Amino acid sequence: MRDFFLSKNCKMIKKVEHIGIAVKDLQASQKLMEDLLDTKMYKTETVNSEGVSTGFFQVGETKIELLEATNKQSPIAKFIEKRNEGIHHIALDVDDIYTEMERLQKLGFIILNETPKKGADNKLVCFLHPKSTNGVLVELCQEIKE
Repeated sequence: MRDFFLSKNCKMIKKVEHIGIAVKDLQASQKLMEDLLDTKMYKTETVNSEGVSTGFFQVGETKIELLEATNKQSPIAKFIEKRNEGIHHIALDVDDIYTEMERLQKLGFIILNETPKKGADNKLVCFLHPKSTNGVLVELCQEIKE
């Protein structure tokens, strides 16, 4: 079974979908990123289930997502309290999030949520624990097909 998943004909991870950056102030960070990237933020969205407001920039094929906590209990608030602002996660675009979760779990990666949940930007998402990914929080995401 493992050989099937690792086959060159069956590429599960398509690209780096976005890089998530935890910020204290979305508006102030928006101005900084617009100047840095020489482009405008194209979308903002609040994900109440995660206690976060997001803002997206498009840079080539990759997006940069700014994440601001909407409450003190959100994962972003806790991240900033512990580590300050900075890169929070790297998101990988996958063809089939369920199959990819199963594949990675069989290889020993620690999956943080049993089933994918709705995230920002019309995506199903799940996270891999940093303990199993050299200290990097990895998000798998798949476009929700309606």
